[in-house]
Amino acid sequence: MEPVAEPVRTFGATRIQRFALIIGLLVAFWLALQLFASVLAPFVAAAVIAYALDPAATRLTRLGLPRGLAALLMILGVIAAVLLFALLLYPLVVVQIGLLVNRIPQYATLLQGWAREELTHLQENFGPDVVNDKLRDLVSGQAGSMLSILLSTVTGVIGSGFAIFNVLSLAVVTPVVGFYLLRDWQNVVHMVDSWLPYRYRDVIRAQAREVDRILSAWVRGQALCCLFLALYYAGGLTVAGLDLGLIVGLTAGLLSFIPYVGSITGGVTAIGLALAQFPQWRGVAVVASVLVIGQILEGYVIYPRFLGDRVELPAVWVIFALFAGGAAFGFLGVMLAVPIAATIGVLARFWLRRYLASPLYLDPPPA
Repeated sequence: MEPVAEPVRTFGATRIQRFALIIGLLVAFWLALQLFASVLAPFVAAAVIAYALDPAATRLTRLGLPRGLAALLMILGVIAAVLLFALLLYPLVVVQIGLLVNRIPQYATLLQGWAREELTHLQENFGPDVVNDKLRDLVSGQAGSMLSILLSTVTGVIGSGFAIFNVLSLAVVTPVVGFYLLRDWQNVVHMVDSWLPYRYRDVIRAQAREVDRILSAWVRGQALCCLFLALYYAGGLTVAGLDLGLIVGLTAGLLSFIPYVGSITGGVTAIGLALAQFPQWRGVAVVASVLVIGQILEGYVIYPRFLGDRVELPAVWVIFALFAGGAAFGFLGVMLAVPIAATIGVLARFWLRRYLASPLYLDPPPA
């Protein structure tokens, strides 16, 4: 008599277990950020580099190169580009920063004089009851100190950024980790994919593909846009004769990943420096024309070409995510802001579609 095979027991996961798993993963992620935020920055930067270079490395592997060699060539290309930037532009940037520091007293004097003249005109037009002498002296005196406060703030921000991205992280940790991540990127993706629960595997894969589509378009497209804008503004303002045009143009281009911040910051700074430098309006008009042409190129050529309609990240959402991430975790939060914002946006649209197709939304009102 043959033994009777025991039936296979299947255990279904309850809704409480599913919610507990999701909450546990979120809590673990939050605790990891809280505990290791000070050392995660070079690893996150390496992951961003590996993610951005993965399509190019994949194309090289299709040409017959081993994955390790393709990853090594891509990382060496990034290092060569950074070194080329340092060798060519770093001395010029240092000279212009020194020029800016030396001209701070001159700009402070000009700002004080401009504020005193404007308040004098206001006092003549509206009378001493509205603008008295004490208010005029107070504003004109404080106007000059605003530049010193601004300079110290910028210096503190730059110092904190370089404290996070120290020489060791920039020169050793980030390239090495980036190479290993880029070499094993496909294996890591397949390994994480094998961990997905069977019941929700198709749904999670679909949402992950949507996040990848949006995020890849934003990261690679925004990087190219920032590069082209930085080169244009730096070259255009330098050719226009602005003494600090190189550093202002590079800053405006690199800050363009924050919507409107780069253009507004660069425009206000360039016009202010032009008013202080050029005695005639012709030089100011040339600088303003460079900025206007840059806005036209940005809005009608560069952004439609490299970003287009593929990026479903509203400007307000990106600005909030960047500032919220920076306030919570500093430079690490800024690097993680856009990926998290893209993921939240995709999940929000997914659940909104589920809600609009559910009885909770479609049930008619009672008769």
